[in-house]
Amino acid sequence: MLDSGFRLKGSVVTTFLLEIQTFSFEEIVSQLQEKIAQVPQFFSQAPIIIDVSKMESLLSLKELEALVLSVNRLGLSVIGWRCHAEKIPEWHADVMVPLLPASKTRQIAISEAAALESRVAKADPDVVIKTVVEERLVSPQTKVITKPIRSGQQVYAEGDLVVLTQVSAGAEVLADGNIHVYGALRGRALAGVKGDINARIFCQSMEAELVSIAGNFMLSDALQDIVWKEGAQVLLVDDNLTVEPL
Repeated sequence: MLDSGFRLKGSVVTTFLLEIQTFSFEEIVSQLQEKIAQVPQFFSQAPIIIDVSKMESLLSLKELEALVLSVNRLGLSVIGWRCHAEKIPEWHADVMVPLLPASKTRQIAISEAAALESRVAKADPDVVIKTVVEERLVSPQTKVITKPIRSGQQVYAEGDLVVLTQVSAGAEVLADGNIHVYGALRGRALAGVKGDINARIFCQSMEAELVSIAGNFMLSDALQDIVWKEGAQVLLVDDNLTVEPL
């Protein structure tokens, strides 16, 4: 008999990764505050993971918790932290947020539901599911939007997203695949939200508040120095976000 009191479902949530390479508490907090100030509505209460796996020497418990508290005070929500698997400190269980496994090695074992009991004899009783973020998914279908996307609106497509007009400032468009905007892109555009590093963003006039490919994002201040109010494409090249004129 299946549980009827709840449903366990997967969900797509944009999660930021604060990757610390060298620790300077004041500098990290100051620079993060500047980034948030540019698009505060985008970062408001956004989940974030603190990653210290690339640091040569690990933070102390006191330093890590101070950083967690400071990031939360800036309006973000720290949901966990990561470190190198071979450098897990003895005090890891004492941190106020959980230690999360590296995304490329994370596996979740779940028991099969009673409805699948007839298949148990033919298959293993456990199913291993890798995190969706690391899979390079093929987008199943294309969504076409014919009207302008206004401030405050959010549009998500499981496949590619095609917008035949403009995306206003304060609006947000997300897609598992590519994003095509046949007009001005003034809001936020996030392509490859389930981890497709081959996804791209195309627009006829780059004026975006933020663009992102598979979690790698760039804000308007950087965009204005590269391509602004011109046709552009955004893509990942060797894990680096690149913006090119069309």
